[in-house]
Amino acid sequence: MNDTTLPHIVKGGIGDSPKRVEDRRFLSGRGHYTDDINRPGQTHAVFKRSDVAHGVIRSIDTSAARAMPGVVAIFTGDDIAKAGIGGVPCGWQIHSKDGSPMVEPPHPVLAQGKVRYVGDAVAMVIAETVDQAKDAAEALVIDIDPLPAVSNMVAATAEGAALVHDDAKGNVCFDWHIGDKDAVDAAFAKAHKVATIDLVNNRLVPNPIEPRAAIGDFDQSTGEHTLYTTSQNPHVIRLLMGAFVLQIPEHKLRVVAPDVGGGFGAKIFHYIEEAAVTWAAAQVNRPVKWTCERSESFITDAHGRDHITHAELALAEDGAFLGLRVKTMANLGAYLSTFAPSVPTYLSATLLAGVYTTPAIYSEVKAIFTNTVPVDAYRGAGRPETTFLLERLVDVAAKTMGMDRVAIRRRNFIPADAYPYQTPVALQYDSGNHEATLARCMELADWSGFEARRAESAKRGKLRGIGMSTYLEACGIAPSAVAGALGARAGLYEVANVKVHPTGSVTLYTGTHSHGQGHETTFAQLVADQLGVPFEQVEIVHGDTSKIPFGMGTYGSRSLAVGGSAIVKAVDKIIAKSKKIAAHLMEASVDDIEFKDGKFTVAGTDKSKAFGEIALTAYVPHNYPHDELEPGLDETAFYDPKNFTFPGGCHICEVEVDPDTGVVNLLNFTAVDDIGRVINPMIVHGQVHGGVAQGIGQALLEHAVYDETGQLLSGSLMDYTMPRADNLVNIHVGTESTMCTHNPLGAKGVGEVGAIGSPPAVINAVVDALRDYGVTHIDMPATPQKIWSIINAATPRMAAE
Repeated sequence: MNDTTLPHIVKGGIGDSPKRVEDRRFLSGRGHYTDDINRPGQTHAVFKRSDVAHGVIRSIDTSAARAMPGVVAIFTGDDIAKAGIGGVPCGWQIHSKDGSPMVEPPHPVLAQGKVRYVGDAVAMVIAETVDQAKDAAEALVIDIDPLPAVSNMVAATAEGAALVHDDAKGNVCFDWHIGDKDAVDAAFAKAHKVATIDLVNNRLVPNPIEPRAAIGDFDQSTGEHTLYTTSQNPHVIRLLMGAFVLQIPEHKLRVVAPDVGGGFGAKIFHYIEEAAVTWAAAQVNRPVKWTCERSESFITDAHGRDHITHAELALAEDGAFLGLRVKTMANLGAYLSTFAPSVPTYLSATLLAGVYTTPAIYSEVKAIFTNTVPVDAYRGAGRPETTFLLERLVDVAAKTMGMDRVAIRRRNFIPADAYPYQTPVALQYDSGNHEATLARCMELADWSGFEARRAESAKRGKLRGIGMSTYLEACGIAPSAVAGALGARAGLYEVANVKVHPTGSVTLYTGTHSHGQGHETTFAQLVADQLGVPFEQVEIVHGDTSKIPFGMGTYGSRSLAVGGSAIVKAVDKIIAKSKKIAAHLMEASVDDIEFKDGKFTVAGTDKSKAFGEIALTAYVPHNYPHDELEPGLDETAFYDPKNFTFPGGCHICEVEVDPDTGVVNLLNFTAVDDIGRVINPMIVHGQVHGGVAQGIGQALLEHAVYDETGQLLSGSLMDYTMPRADNLVNIHVGTESTMCTHNPLGAKGVGEVGAIGSPPAVINAVVDALRDYGVTHIDMPATPQKIWSIINAATPRMAAE
């Protein structure tokens, strides 16, 4: 179904594209971010961070710093330890093949005894101004005895390598596996051919436009703590920080996440700075504010990706996939971040079937500690890594078999009539039509006309290539019981509280959080469509634990599929109660009350009541079924999903390579995605555009590089390349929707599809452009230097041929 054909009841309802409500304040400079908040009597914190990747803290002399103007307090790891403050917890546990739990070393709020990466916080200086705090931090005399560091997984697992944590032998956190090894071995034994690939999924720095910030506040008279923070999930931060780090009773801790300027996963996690400023505010009895600077973000925000993978695909004589064998090393950095263990395991290896009917799959994942910034979920979280692996391997398989890239995919697609489809790696997909998304994407991209365009480029001395990616991902992580069995230490439901006011306007309180997705628009459309009220009369509230029932926040493209389903359930309760009020007013049976377009009608009559009349009656109950109902129109619903949702699609990229410089010029990019129900086509297109831009960044530009001593060489925007307008191209977006079968909206999720489908499409196109140079694979990022080196190394051989 095309997104423009989805039905809607009212203007601004489902399928319409009203302008984003939140943009009024963002475009006029009236957004309210954490750094915009200033509390009375506020102080400022600066963290002194280690400039060595590994070392023993011998001493910290604070005397000179304490005597400097404006200094209010200085805290070190010893102060934290004396106060009994716990370490930052990990939210997901993984077990190794032998059943042993992962190694879970403590992650102190401030370093205690050792530093383990460049950026590890050693001390916190609090002063009247930021500049005074910076000056005092520079005056600290810290003696760190350097130790050998391991900055990459190969070095970390070498014999005799320095240990990041003494209890992690060989620097291994866990050695995990999934699938049927015997079945895979049998498949390879009968294979006609085997396609093999070795690849690196490059390490990324998230770089949201708003750096992280946190303000701790404490009310001495009530004992209540407040944390203002740039977070994608304030309730989870309250749970982790309150219960496990600071041991604050939950009713005494409020977490507020105002406007958030981009997250991309980096603002999911509980960071040490949040705990530090909250605790310190109570110690100095004044608010404590910290705002991260960009260079600081590079060495403190959790990085993404960083996998090394070897994969083999067993193929039958007709190109059918028989078995898949995968071995991955995943970098975790120096400490376990909140959801880090889940990324290369249950969020990645369980998607190795992709869109294909591979009958036997076996995957091993070895997670490694290194002296680098912790690594965690980044837009897509495991699914981009798996999709890149699969879609590069399928192209290699096509070459191995001498088959067309499209034909080998079609040969192995899961048929639309095979759903629900049980994969060999735990997941059961509920719906999909991969042939439909492929066909539409090829049509929009003019795949059939490509060879003529390639010939035209060749006349100009350019190398033209086209690449495709057919992918499937898992979103709306669930159900809570299953997630718990897989190691999640929290539930994964969502909540919505719908409050109808006496005049019929509506306020929705949602446990999800918006950091660019347009919830204030999309969720208002849901409510408006269901209740038949004007879109403009629906207000969305999120991000404050003192106002919202316990919800799980926004990540994993869960907001609509999980949060939206909770909204539908809550509005259903509103309608059910309203029907009883309407039945009473019109002296009819509840069973005879029909509700449509904002009006309650007695079936077969012209008797009706508008929704606003019912709302007023609920709050002015002069004529009301008091024996049956309480006054008011305010309902809450929780939704715990029955399964993941499974968006999928096809992305096609067309590039031109300049052989003299190695520069890749994007010419066309087409994305056709199956995301289930489309609420707002404009917002869907925007989400796809943003995700594709990030995927292009990974494919061509971005790479976090460490030297052998653990120094981040790409530690600023001078050395770390982000995509700019001239790196991008107009992106053609389409949808071919099959509905999710197990949530009331039929929604699957769209926030991550662009970042998942695009990297392999781009690299497949680059490899295709370089086909005459014998290139079968190129690791991301495909930089001009890398491509130029490949071309020049291959030229003599190609000329000789």
